[in-house]
Amino acid sequence: MTRETTRKIRILIVDDHPVVRAGLTSMLATQSDLEIAGVASSGEEALSLIERQTADLMLLDLRMPGMNGIDTLLALRKTSSSTRVIVLTNFETDEDIYRAVQAGAHGYLLKSTTQQEMIAAIHTVSGGERHFPPRIAARLAQRMSRSSLTARELEILEMMAKGLTNKEIGSALQISGNTARNHVNNIIEKLAVADRTEAVTIAIQQGLIDVSN
Repeated sequence: MTRETTRKIRILIVDDHPVVRAGLTSMLATQSDLEIAGVASSGEEALSLIERQTADLMLLDLRMPGMNGIDTLLALRKTSSSTRVIVLTNFETDEDIYRAVQAGAHGYLLKSTTQQEMIAAIHTVSGGERHFPPRIAARLAQRMSRSSLTARELEILEMMAKGLTNKEIGSALQISGNTARNHVNNIIEKLAVADRTEAVTIAIQQGLIDVSN
């Protein structure tokens, strides 16, 4: 079978930035065995396109207004689509990677990835395998080796980041100061850190909490 008669890999590009969509479309169009099945600026638009036409692989941005990449992955799993997904993002915190994989991503690439690696990843993932660069794989392994924090512990972590004491946390959550202290100690143990300050620092670095607001 010649290269010309080989079925092309149909790709759906999902990113809220028009320059990124145009750049990816232009770059991938130079490959004779790849075909752009469509472009979407949001998760909602991507799911609508998937309903109307087939795509072998989706290049999916992680952070978009409205339905973000994680929500899109979760929604895609509820459909009958066999489209495989590579997350393509600027973000590489442990939690971003972990949540993407948990939601069903088959690969994870940074937007700084070279054209050669991206094309190799597309072929790998569309062929039924997974693709995680060594650095991403190492961060994923590190995240999966830790005990998961509970929703309450994450809530308390955010309060710790705001500088609240155990007594203040207890008052805000209507629990005793001793119970708050026990939660804080559990957080410190799960994150394998020495104290509250290091726990907050690690949590921010790994994307466990968002202090941008």
